[in-house]
Amino acid sequence: MGRLEARITVLKGVGEARAKLLERLGIYTVGDALGCFPRGFSDRTQIKRISETALYEEAVVAGVVLNEPRLSRIRKGLSLFKFRMGDESGAVDVTYFNADFLRGTLAKGDEIVLFGRVEGDMLRRTMANPELWRGAEENYRGGLYPIYRLTSGLSQKVMRSVMERAVEYGVSEVEDPLPEPFRQRYRLEEKEAALRGIHFPHDREELERARRRLIFEELLTLFLGMRLLGRRARTERREALAAPVDMEAFYRSLPFALTAGQRAAIDEALSDMRSEVPMNRLLQGDVGCGKTVVAAALVYFAVKNGVQAALMAPTELLAAQHYEGLRPLLDRFGIRTVLLTGKGGAKERREKRTLIREGEADFVIGTHALIEEEVSFAKLGLIVADEQHRFGVAQRAALSQKGEHPHLLLMSATPIPRTLALMIYGDLAISSIRELPAGRIPVATTLIPESREEKLFGFLKTELRKGRQAFVVCPAIEEGEEGNALHTVEELTPYLRKKLPGISILPVHGRMKKEEKEAAMAGFAAGEVQILVATTVIEVGINVPNATVMVVENAERFGLSQLHQLRGRVGRGSERSYCVLVSGTRAEKSLERLRVICGTNDGFRIAEADLALRGPGNFFGNEQHGLPDLRIADLLTDTATIGEVERAAEELLDGGGLEAYPALSREVEKLFARTGGYLS
Repeated sequence: MGRLEARITVLKGVGEARAKLLERLGIYTVGDALGCFPRGFSDRTQIKRISETALYEEAVVAGVVLNEPRLSRIRKGLSLFKFRMGDESGAVDVTYFNADFLRGTLAKGDEIVLFGRVEGDMLRRTMANPELWRGAEENYRGGLYPIYRLTSGLSQKVMRSVMERAVEYGVSEVEDPLPEPFRQRYRLEEKEAALRGIHFPHDREELERARRRLIFEELLTLFLGMRLLGRRARTERREALAAPVDMEAFYRSLPFALTAGQRAAIDEALSDMRSEVPMNRLLQGDVGCGKTVVAAALVYFAVKNGVQAALMAPTELLAAQHYEGLRPLLDRFGIRTVLLTGKGGAKERREKRTLIREGEADFVIGTHALIEEEVSFAKLGLIVADEQHRFGVAQRAALSQKGEHPHLLLMSATPIPRTLALMIYGDLAISSIRELPAGRIPVATTLIPESREEKLFGFLKTELRKGRQAFVVCPAIEEGEEGNALHTVEELTPYLRKKLPGISILPVHGRMKKEEKEAAMAGFAAGEVQILVATTVIEVGINVPNATVMVVENAERFGLSQLHQLRGRVGRGSERSYCVLVSGTRAEKSLERLRVICGTNDGFRIAEADLALRGPGNFFGNEQHGLPDLRIADLLTDTATIGEVERAAEELLDGGGLEAYPALSREVEKLFARTGGYLS
């Protein structure tokens, strides 16, 4: 076993307890640690004059201690160590909490350097718990300090120590998948140098060289895999669905008129389905734009052509909602619809599987239960995957294998700019629905500071008295999970119960057992629960027309498109609905982003604003729309590299494929294997 495969405990300072914490971050081996790239850097290279520091930003300042430091005990378990530090431009009040060890180490007149967040106001600057160096400014050696994703029990200092030892121990054994001629052609660093530079760069130039190399490699492996998938899909053949079908009969049966976007999406998909090449299409559109009706039209067409259709939803609740909405619509055409989930007795599930196997069920709606080994179809011709980024692509592939190259429609309520969609979904055709059905009332969105939460509680009481319901979303489940100063599900649930006595309030988060989570959501859907306190687990998968209020705590911690998805959970009924974004941030960039979503309900405009405003980060959330989880590349911000990588991928494939690049081929397989065997 090589050093990269060695368990992380091989590193000095990593025992079993620390290894268990690292495993929460997906770090089991030395190789895993090397691939856990910093999510940002703290720039401590420049010392600023105190008067030049920006409020609420981190900065390095240098000066002298202006008074004798004082240690005072406020109460049991809390002490304050305070002093004032100044330079020729101004002064800053410094406070350390529970830092008794500093007593006697500083005196008036000492020269020091501090790094931390500057707060206060224009007249008086403050810093709390800054990092401290003793000595004159000229002796300070700043740098770029990596900032890693953390979990409760691990600090940045510990993570940097682990990463430093991982680099020392294993980086020299890393295989470079890009041969030297290729690196020279595209001006890329060697892999070893890039890994050293991404974790512990000496300067900005080294960091940028490392980032460019690693981003290029990751995007190259992604695009190679996507192109291989696309080429393979175009070689597959199936029997065309060529029987004449009266689609107007279906349209006339609807209780509303289709929008132009819905009609266009149906026509594009039907054109695919009449071909011998299996449809592989993404239908993207805003929350509430009517994608499900498009899917229903395709189901109608497929069944009238003598094949079965299946719709896979990410949760039992969403599957049940689809069943309740689509079955009455399709019943009138003699289309037999079956709901297959993990619920129900063994006998009931067995009977449903028999109906599916013998072709008695025309349309099957279900969850992951659809891909179980015991489920087989008589003639599966169409698959619809709703909220497709919630599924691993391996799950969709498993369902596809239950038919002879069935047509595939993926639906996503996270619209993205078309040019970006074409880059990401290289193996898919794309349909977009931009307009909403007539009569939909836009959700009123407002941004409030945390100081106005008492008024928010009054507003909540007013809505709840009307018989309405509300969501309250937090960025974390428990204290310490995402850092500090965050509202959490565990903290907010009892707090709301105290503030809103007599109101039925339940928590929902990803660590709950599946049954508990489903029960809480079902209770909310049935009106038995008035407030659901949740993480983004409710971003998709629950449709409650009676819910009229969405409150998002620490709204600055979410991407705009994610906030738009959360907002889409309300406004589904006939009543006016509201989204309240609560944020304590004073950072202008964050406030600018939040003002964007307050100003528009257009998901495409929001996506474009996210692309323009949001820095490096994960636009899609952790699932990456079913794509492999990218560790460093960002499909929104690394657009300059994307064009170059696309050309390189096409050159490689047109020049004979990956046979001449075995190490790169292995990297492609590894990247997609993390999603569950996408390329197999």
